[in-house]
Amino acid sequence: MKKPYVEGSGNIYADLGVRNPEETLAKANLVHRIVDIIQERKLTQVQAGKMLGVDQPKVSALMRGRLTDFSMERLFRFLRALGQDVQITVAPKPPSRRKPPTLAVYATEERVTADSRR
Repeated sequence: MKKPYVEGSGNIYADLGVRNPEETLAKANLVHRIVDIIQERKLTQVQAGKMLGVDQPKVSALMRGRLTDFSMERLFRFLRALGQDVQITVAPKPPSRRKPPTLAVYATEERVTADSRR
């Protein structure tokens, strides 16, 4: 029986035919984390802009997901300005994987608890 739908690749940007889909997904993950932090801290766009070193319209664009306005480096700077560590890991592609090398960025929320400080 034929499926009534098409399974996605795991990257919506690739499925939609966006240029550089891996980079776009990576930027989307970073922006999502930046927006989460701004909202968790209940910052206004003006306050967030002061912390990030940009004006309010740039924060508005960020909050609305305007990914083309921001480079990966700039998003890394924003995360650092918000007190986040940014770690980049480079690893060789396993020879057994037929797909080309990948770009993956994971922006995680890590809460500090009394137990994790020991």
